[in-house]
Amino acid sequence: MDPIAVTAAGGLRTRIQSLDMLANNLANATTAGFKLDREFYGVFSEEEGNSESTQLPSVDKSWVDFSQGTLEPTGNPLDLALSGKGFFAVNGPSGPMYTRNGSFKLSPQGELTTTDGYPLRSPGGGTIKVRRGEAIVIGEDGTLTQGGSPVGKIEVADFQDPTKLFKAGNSYFRARPDAVPKAASGTTVSQGRLESSNVIAAESAVRLVGVMRHSEMLQKAITISSQMGKKSIEEVARVGA
Repeated sequence: MDPIAVTAAGGLRTRIQSLDMLANNLANATTAGFKLDREFYGVFSEEEGNSESTQLPSVDKSWVDFSQGTLEPTGNPLDLALSGKGFFAVNGPSGPMYTRNGSFKLSPQGELTTTDGYPLRSPGGGTIKVRRGEAIVIGEDGTLTQGGSPVGKIEVADFQDPTKLFKAGNSYFRARPDAVPKAASGTTVSQGRLESSNVIAAESAVRLVGVMRHSEMLQKAITISSQMGKKSIEEVARVGA
């Protein structure tokens, strides 16, 4: 196969992967607590019929940018934001999950839950129950009080190596088996605020346009290579005739 077409096809594949990632980032630019994805580029070798290998570009893996988003006031006492490292811990359908999206609500049973219904965890893995209809005050350390008395505390978990977390949807993370959570240090909880996505829409849009232009150039290269190959075959056939 024409090495020009092979290399262009490999480059086009990486651009398609990048387009998917950038499109997802832009789609979640207004999702509270969303952390954008970035990519590592590398190369892989493809063996050809003559045992030679062609070095093709590839997206080795994506990685999550955990940089802090801005804290936006909402006035809702059940909206919480973290300033610093760490995650709110919640009880997911198949074990603990972690999120920076602090948009919580009260369940009919008086539990604090995410908008998806996952109960917010207290240290030790229990859930947090409050009295409905009574004001809730949440301190910077995550302690909840009602009527001046503490009623629970929010678990804010951190990980020594955040790369051992993987996304479970756009707002949640799961930890790999060898990732052990610990209590976050130096992190404060802000009541009545939400952390915005750390996606900079303008930057992602510029990157998206650039990747689309690269894709168009690579498509043209493949088309030109195909036309050149076809013309060469026609010339050889004409000479043979």
